[in-house]
Amino acid sequence: MWRGTFLFLCFGLAVAIVGASPNAESLETLYKTALSGSRISDNVQEDARLDVPDLIRKYNYPIEVHNVTTEDGYILEIHRIPHGRDNNNDPNVRRPVVFLMHGLLCSSADWVLMGPGDGFAYLLAEAGFDVWMGNGRGNYYSRRHVTLNPNAIFNTRFWEFSWDEIGNIDLPTMIDYALETTGRDRLHYVGHSQGTTSFFVMGSLRPEYNDKIISMHAFAPVAYMAHNRNPLLLVLAPFSNNLESLGALIGLGEFLPNSIILTWAGQSFCLDEVVFQPICSNILFLIGGWSESQQNTTMLPVKFGHTPAGVSVRQLAHYGQGIADKGFRRYDHGSRRANRRAYGTRRPPAYDLSKVTAPVFLHYVDKDPLAHVNDVDRLFRELGRPVGKFRVPLRTFSHLDFLWGIDAQELVYDRTINLIRSLETNGLDEEILKNTEQ
Repeated sequence: MWRGTFLFLCFGLAVAIVGASPNAESLETLYKTALSGSRISDNVQEDARLDVPDLIRKYNYPIEVHNVTTEDGYILEIHRIPHGRDNNNDPNVRRPVVFLMHGLLCSSADWVLMGPGDGFAYLLAEAGFDVWMGNGRGNYYSRRHVTLNPNAIFNTRFWEFSWDEIGNIDLPTMIDYALETTGRDRLHYVGHSQGTTSFFVMGSLRPEYNDKIISMHAFAPVAYMAHNRNPLLLVLAPFSNNLESLGALIGLGEFLPNSIILTWAGQSFCLDEVVFQPICSNILFLIGGWSESQQNTTMLPVKFGHTPAGVSVRQLAHYGQGIADKGFRRYDHGSRRANRRAYGTRRPPAYDLSKVTAPVFLHYVDKDPLAHVNDVDRLFRELGRPVGKFRVPLRTFSHLDFLWGIDAQELVYDRTINLIRSLETNGLDEEILKNTEQ
């Protein structure tokens, strides 16, 4: 039901505003130029079908697949690119660790699907970093449990989690594993959207993990959502306390899993020169904000081949509660008795952002429907150790462009890599970083 409603909403609104992108010709030129440099494949349909490890292998990068089990039985898959392909490619060199965490409805694919030369994970590896990409419980790569079945009919126990558990349990488990495997004491963290939310949860509820973070870079940071303008979440917010129970009544705990049907649809309708391709762009614009100048339409089949990757209904409900409440609180179970059982209080407690003492750099944009400037400013004021706040200097840059934008490297990635390098060389030198707020 949720899947059909969501797609109907997206396609209906998209059709109403469909039109050919004015950047289609320039994007095609850009893509052909990239092909001539052998940076990406001309077979986007193949890239849409390959899973992340095979996609990385295709481009001759080293890849390791690791599995860890959380204290409550979820089996999480982590993907590692230990070194570069063209530069910094000696496997015997010990490198600084960067941990990447995806957003809502997404997976580790976010960081590589745009291909070498564009994907952030590849750029980090070429820059000399040991790159680890996490997958939160319930997505395509972490859809396993020691006892629970995610596909069980009318049994949604597997899906009884939100990004609270991802931050409180999954992130610490994956970070500890990456540090133990590499022999490091600390690492750099980069999160996008929900990947920032879960980090703030971890820093608040598990403050000892702040000492394991050299720097945290928040792309499109999401904590407070009082000014959210995402149409789907605005529709769901008034009903957020009932979403999970309504889903359970019909045996639905998951929302928008990765689907062969959606992958096929992306390959059939989103290809270049297909009349329906603008609809595919408009679906992404409706979710993440309008940004035609940053949309590489040729790569749409690959984006839809890997996204959505699945989430629990509770994850959406939890964000809806934040919109309705205008706060940043733990999940409201819907009754005083249930909340007392979970937290010892009638109302879910607020996350104490002052306990997030890891050095945090916020990267934001002016017109992000999910990370409004006012909410980012409030987050910055309340964090325990905010160090830098960077506004992307392009008004049309939006939420998903942090991952897939044509100019993401120039506008976001290069600066982030330079900050991480500076921290590795000089530590948190206030003199060097004093002008970071922009």
